[in-house]
Amino acid sequence: MSQHYLSRRDLLRATTAAGVLAPFMPRAAWAQAGGRAVMNIICHPEPATLFIGLEQNAQVQLVCGKMYESLLTYDFDFTPRPSLAKSWEISDDGLVYTFHLVENAKWHDGKSFTAEDVVFTCKEFLMEMHSRARVNFSYCREIEALDDHTVRFTLREPFGPFIMAFEFSSAPMIPAHIYKGTDYRTNPANNTPIGTGPFKLAEWRRGSFIRLEKNPDYHGEGEPHLDELIFHILPDGASRAVALEQGKVDLSSSFDIEMFDVQRLASLPHLELETRGYEFMAPVARIEFNTRIPPFNDKRFRQAICHALDKQLFTDMIFFGLGRPATGPVSYRTRFYEPNVKVYDYDLDKAKALLDDMGLKPGPDGIRHTVKFLRLPWGETWARFAELVQQQLALIGLRVEIEPSDPGSWTQRYGNWEFEMTSNYPYQFGDPALGVARFFLSSNIKKGLPYSNCTGYTNPEVDEAFAAGASSTDPAVRQAAYSKAQKILVEDAPMAWLVEVDFPTLYNPVFQNITTTAIGVNETFRVVRKAG
Repeated sequence: MSQHYLSRRDLLRATTAAGVLAPFMPRAAWAQAGGRAVMNIICHPEPATLFIGLEQNAQVQLVCGKMYESLLTYDFDFTPRPSLAKSWEISDDGLVYTFHLVENAKWHDGKSFTAEDVVFTCKEFLMEMHSRARVNFSYCREIEALDDHTVRFTLREPFGPFIMAFEFSSAPMIPAHIYKGTDYRTNPANNTPIGTGPFKLAEWRRGSFIRLEKNPDYHGEGEPHLDELIFHILPDGASRAVALEQGKVDLSSSFDIEMFDVQRLASLPHLELETRGYEFMAPVARIEFNTRIPPFNDKRFRQAICHALDKQLFTDMIFFGLGRPATGPVSYRTRFYEPNVKVYDYDLDKAKALLDDMGLKPGPDGIRHTVKFLRLPWGETWARFAELVQQQLALIGLRVEIEPSDPGSWTQRYGNWEFEMTSNYPYQFGDPALGVARFFLSSNIKKGLPYSNCTGYTNPEVDEAFAAGASSTDPAVRQAAYSKAQKILVEDAPMAWLVEVDFPTLYNPVFQNITTTAIGVNETFRVVRKAG
């Protein structure tokens, strides 16, 4: 494998920037008019949509975070900050949340943003379209506009993390005057996103670039400071590295750059490395099992796979030390993490014994069973991830057939439960009730809805524990409930949790204030400046 990585480095050295980049980068997209502040950003893979209401994949969040907003954003320690809400109050009993909205916000089509939009978004749109928001706002007894710029949420019972439910991808504000009374999935406006953010869509040349321009009517006084953001669609890993190395792009994030190349690029004088800004995401690289189908419906089979995967090897060889071995479904960065759970040490003998106990004996060729692995399409890191899974499971007699996919087909197959096992790294949003419970609650098994309980896992004790953790505002009660849930889940192993990933952000330091909150590069960029 080291030779494979070396050959890619040799490719980067041997290939001129023009030769690699020419197929993907239209000359016009790279032009920066004199005196204009333009940031060039890598976006890989290309988003399937630019309407955050339809999909919340990482690349959709990266681009749409500049066009859409929610009521709040969050500091690195999850303290809420103003966004479309300038202030708020929470009643002593934790049941009433009152938000006072900014009074000069407008949608990109010039219509005023009002409390009516908030009520429509949270009471109607998100309840139909958004798996996480459906859980969050199901706690509301009433959502009402007190006047044009005041909204009151009254809960049926306390919901501990409710104040954290207003990050933009969790509750993006949607224009009521465009969507109310329509079929949300087929509304023509889906192709021309209209938000309240500091940037608005100027041009989308599919397969090439997405260009956003400054919103002159933005509600933040004197903001934004940049004139344009250009997101470049670069399918090839070598092209992305060369673009960053040559200064053609100013920003990469997440898995844009091959993990083996991060430290080399970070050492260049015109680039800096940042790992803050992913606290709200706290991704855990994992394998999800479709527990509906044999042999994945047998806990012993899933546990055998957990024992056969070397977490440290995945950390070192796939993520190049940018992370640490995972212990379970909740990241150590997320509130109410429980470290004292069942440990799946790397032990091939234990794995084989579990398979033997199931009656899955090796055949004459040494193969016990063949499984299909739906490969995650977000870059070559996940291709190598799948290959390492294939190699490691072969050692216990499991043949792995890797199924390639593109972003659209993966999302569709995942949401429709058309997989045996697949990899994933969804965001946790700072609290188990917001980003973790959705994958395990039996009430959140919704066919056709990706990033819900697609494994089909059901356990009444886990349902009860998540409910107890969510319905309390007492930290001790919440910790006890979530600790119980984590211990049961790790024992049942509906997933194999492998690495808590530290995403890298590589950026040109001429741009300031890129990472200012716990959602990092998915922020609005309203405060980003270009020095000089």
